[in-house]
Amino acid sequence: MLKALVLLFLAWVCFLFYAGIALFTSGFLLTRLELTNHSICQELPGKGPLVGGGRGEPGACWTAPRFSRAVIVLIDALRFDFVQPWPGGLPAPQPFLGRLGSIQRLLEAQPQHARLYRFLADPPTTTMQRLKALTTGSLPTFIDAGSNFASYAIQEDNLIAQLNNTGKRVVFMGDDTWKGLFPGAFSEAFFFPSFNVKDLHTVDNGILEHLYPTMDRDNWDLLIAHFLGVDHCGHKHGPHHPEMAKKLNQMDQMLQTLVERLENDTLLVVAGDHGMTETGDHGGDSKLEVMAALFLYSPLPLFPRAPLKDPEAVPQVNLVPTLALLLGLPIPFGNIGEVMVDLFSGEGDTQPLATALAQASAYHLNAQQVSRFLHAYSLAAQDLPPEELQRLQNLFSSASSEYERLLDQLKTEEVREADIQALISQLRLFLRGARTACTETWAQFRPARMIGGTVLLASTCLLCLVTSGLASSPDFPFHCLLLKSVAWGLAGSALLAGGLMAGGSGLEPALLSAGAAATSLVAFLWNLKSRGRPPMAIILPGPLPILVLLFLRSAALFSDSFILAEARAAPFLLRSLSLFLVAQLHWEGRLLGGWPTAPCLSSPTVSMARREGPRALGLLVGLLLCVRLSSLFLRCPEETPVCQSSPWLAPLAAMDGGQAKNLWYGACLGALGVLVLSVRFWLRRCGNLNSPAPPVLFVRWGLPLMALGTAAHWALASGSDEAPPRLQALVSGAVVGLPRAVLGLAALGLGLLLWQPVTVLVKTGASSSNPIVVPFVGPPASQADLDYVVPQIYRRMQDALRGKLAGGGSQTPMALAAYGLGSVYSAAVVTALALLAFPLLLLHTERISLAFLILFLQSFLLLQLLATAIGNPAGSSGPFSVPWLAISAWALTATQTFYSTGHQPVFPAIHWNAAFVGFPEGHGSSPLLPAVLVGANTFASHLLFSGSWLPAALALALCV
Repeated sequence: MLKALVLLFLAWVCFLFYAGIALFTSGFLLTRLELTNHSICQELPGKGPLVGGGRGEPGACWTAPRFSRAVIVLIDALRFDFVQPWPGGLPAPQPFLGRLGSIQRLLEAQPQHARLYRFLADPPTTTMQRLKALTTGSLPTFIDAGSNFASYAIQEDNLIAQLNNTGKRVVFMGDDTWKGLFPGAFSEAFFFPSFNVKDLHTVDNGILEHLYPTMDRDNWDLLIAHFLGVDHCGHKHGPHHPEMAKKLNQMDQMLQTLVERLENDTLLVVAGDHGMTETGDHGGDSKLEVMAALFLYSPLPLFPRAPLKDPEAVPQVNLVPTLALLLGLPIPFGNIGEVMVDLFSGEGDTQPLATALAQASAYHLNAQQVSRFLHAYSLAAQDLPPEELQRLQNLFSSASSEYERLLDQLKTEEVREADIQALISQLRLFLRGARTACTETWAQFRPARMIGGTVLLASTCLLCLVTSGLASSPDFPFHCLLLKSVAWGLAGSALLAGGLMAGGSGLEPALLSAGAAATSLVAFLWNLKSRGRPPMAIILPGPLPILVLLFLRSAALFSDSFILAEARAAPFLLRSLSLFLVAQLHWEGRLLGGWPTAPCLSSPTVSMARREGPRALGLLVGLLLCVRLSSLFLRCPEETPVCQSSPWLAPLAAMDGGQAKNLWYGACLGALGVLVLSVRFWLRRCGNLNSPAPPVLFVRWGLPLMALGTAAHWALASGSDEAPPRLQALVSGAVVGLPRAVLGLAALGLGLLLWQPVTVLVKTGASSSNPIVVPFVGPPASQADLDYVVPQIYRRMQDALRGKLAGGGSQTPMALAAYGLGSVYSAAVVTALALLAFPLLLLHTERISLAFLILFLQSFLLLQLLATAIGNPAGSSGPFSVPWLAISAWALTATQTFYSTGHQPVFPAIHWNAAFVGFPEGHGSSPLLPAVLVGANTFASHLLFSGSWLPAALALALCV
């Protein structure tokens, strides 16, 4: 019954944390309402005549089409400087410069046929969100970023839907993300798997196989080719690798051949959906990530005048209304982009008035569509500022009236071009103001929810702090307090739901769960207070300097500047805390001459006296050295450009020299070997490898197998491109199977550890059969049975010895030996730590294994130093009573290791490659498994420093 109540209490605490996180994220993650309205060809977005007709012409909708067909070449991660012209004859300092020579030649030879733009992407710069923006003209928000692994069909109005509605034929080839976004929307499609970021050629070669034959046929109106090689090359090698030059040369040859096959009625659009950082990543909002390239070309003159010297910067959403009107389609209903006015000209440069009128007509149609969207959105969502909406409406009404006046004047007299340009400026001001208003509204946080979630999380932490000191009492009223709190929580949730429905608001799960959590939490703390105020030692169970340090670090998380400097602050705080531990020994008079301690963790007795002072100083020096070495693997945040990220974070496959790669691979193998040998050496030294228990056998044989599987996977993954063709299938299978095998072995080892966590061997006499003494099972005889495993083992040893003496009749003394008794707790923890390390290590690049080795060494040194500083067994309150000193040190070490494994708390620094370890072809339609893999990679240090204790502590707790 007690165990059931404890588990129920833990489940309730987990619910409190979930509710707090859900409430915080509902105010932090940016969202917007998606309208399902669609523009239709037969209905104009507003009143007013059209310049040049259009609605009565064949193939026309809102306006006459300028092109019958279009080819869109989407080169994933095509950064602007990849396309920027490079002066001929000068050597390019980077491999990616000057590789797209066909674009440069077209810009120089045909300036009125071709134009290059800086194509500005809105964050998040992930592929699926960029595809949504490039087809709908809207702004996907960060709430969609997690679905980048599993595309969901676009419900908003978009260019593909408009093409289908008007009977146009769309042919697609390339990234299979489009299959999930636009199911059944293509008349012909060639999809290729996109998630194997280490595969540079399968998608691109597949497209090239079908691109030119499709161009020669007449069964399409829009042809889309989405190449992935440049993006994958950035992820695998980075933009500065020679492979990037090869991939860009391939794209240049493709574009040159494509231009030769274009007909006069076809528009060529070459675009990048986003850029990439200097390390080849994307997803954030840095300049290199948002600055993509856009190139437009037509065999006939396309622009009325020569281009500017510096390419113009245009938002990506501007392409949507531009393509729609150029192809004679309705602009998608939710578009907030602005037409690219240079592409709308009348009869060429000789008729500037006709050009101005055509541009004003395109702008007016665009403004009508945006005004209609703002009106519909404000009625549905009501989150746009009313004052700004009214200002924009007045601006649009004034511009629309001026447009109609100019058209009426055009019937009777000449219209000045200056008046038309003034109208265009007015319409442009409205369109840009509307986009700014939408962007600012959809980028607004909800501070009230964020504060509420933070308060709920902090209150739950206070609850855990208070109950951790009270729950050890046998008469702690779990039953009464928990049932009352749950009842109050349900009542509070019901009242909140009634209030939301009465107010006309929807029932949001985040609000309902937060209401239930807050009500139940307040009820629990109130009932707890009514039973007597807990002593201050329970609320603040630790030295004041440690609590002050913990509070300052928690408060500093609300500071942007601290977040940027946390990679340096966390090691500093950890070093300061280590110095405090040694200083505490000096203040207690134990630094220069103290009582002896044991070489193994958690040892209650000692057999060899050692002086604490030199040992503590040695541990301190080793710990400081490990913290210093871990800084060699830091990744610099984007906000500190003067900082240089560690070159050791790149995978071995990104290295050029074969000899250097082999040397690094040997170093990584050495790190794996040291990890396995150190764990086995420590367990053997403490006597825990003498037992024939299943977990011990797994440590002997399972850990080496996991190390061999990891090493083999590294070798095959880093050299898969160099494998002979006849071995490609075998290598591909091994790259998939080896990580899964290591993961399976780790799960097996953790299962064995949960089943039998105690690895103590007791021998009674020379002829003993080496029985394994297990803890006491059954009803506990005393409170000590609930807290201690070691006393139970002692009691069983005494009972066994008494039985042998009583029934043996022999007068010879019997020998009694216990192996691994002093490390009965820490052996389980160290074993769990090693079992978790190998799967997490696979999710990182190879050279991070050196950081993991430092992590293990640092963990051992820190545990030993903590045991020396706080470990007087006589004054201990129990093996599961962990002081705040150790908690603070452990938390700081987890944070420091987070940064020393190449992570940063920013979106672009997420290691997306981890999602495909063992699953190079993707995960189908479920985002759960890739989210777990990426999360395990990101929070590997926290999993190691907290998760390793969970199976060991749970197993030991289940023994009582």
